[in-house]
Amino acid sequence: MGNCTGNCGGCSGCAGTLVLAPQEMEFLRYLGQIPFLPVARTAADPTPVYLEEGAPEQAGLLIQCLEKKGLISVDFDIPLAGCDAYQDYPIRGSMALTRRGQLVLEMLEYQGAQME
Repeated sequence: MGNCTGNCGGCSGCAGTLVLAPQEMEFLRYLGQIPFLPVARTAADPTPVYLEEGAPEQAGLLIQCLEKKGLISVDFDIPLAGCDAYQDYPIRGSMALTRRGQLVLEMLEYQGAQME
C-alpha cells in the first residue's frame, strides 16, 4: 500500500477512513432491513432512479455515491418483480449491499457512528 494515492474507485485512502453523509448512513440501514431494492434508469441517462425517496434526482446521486464507495451494488440485469412504479423506465434493476457495505453497516450498528 505504499503507492496509494487515495484515488482508487471505492477507496478512501490508506488511512481506512470512510466518511458517510447522514443520508448515506440512513440508506445503508434501510438496505440492511430490506436486502434488495428496485432501481431504474432511462436509456439516455445512466443516473439511477429510486422512486421511493422523495426526490428521485437526489436519490440517484446518493446511490451513485454509495456505489462508488463500494457499499452497494446496482445491477440493471436483475430487475425485481412487482415493481409497477418503474414500468415507465426501459431499464430496470435492483440494488443491494455489498460485502463491504454489510461490514460498514455492522460497524454503524455495533460501534456507533461519528458524525462530523
